[in-house]
Amino acid sequence: MADIVDTAVNAGSFSTLVAAVKAAGLVETLKGAGPFTVFAPTDEAFAKLPAGTVDSLLKDIPKLKQILTYHVVSGKVMAADVVKLKSATTVEGSDVKIDASNGVKVNDSTVTTPDVAADNGVIHIIDTVLLPA
Repeated sequence: MADIVDTAVNAGSFSTLVAAVKAAGLVETLKGAGPFTVFAPTDEAFAKLPAGTVDSLLKDIPKLKQILTYHVVSGKVMAADVVKLKSATTVEGSDVKIDASNGVKVNDSTVTTPDVAADNGVIHIIDTVLLPA
């Protein structure tokens, strides 16, 4: 099995996320032992951001790191466990809200594909980029 970064690269729908992770210098971290739970926005999720947002973030590495680490929770939290939670504390330090009453929502994002296994954690694919308050 591949680690979280290689799993995202191999999926083919996370080129923006992978580019952002590389720009922020988080590749080695996300290739580390973990385990990590990553709420991974697709390229389409990034495309929903206002025009120029991704380019400006790639030039503001501290802000980029803050946003990316807001998508990561320590530990391997599978969907069966996520649905029992009301919130989760991210690596960034803030909490994300979890609502499993109608599918699974993380803040305003919907989990479109849960439980994508990686050897150092799990990826839950989401349809909207999570932005910390």
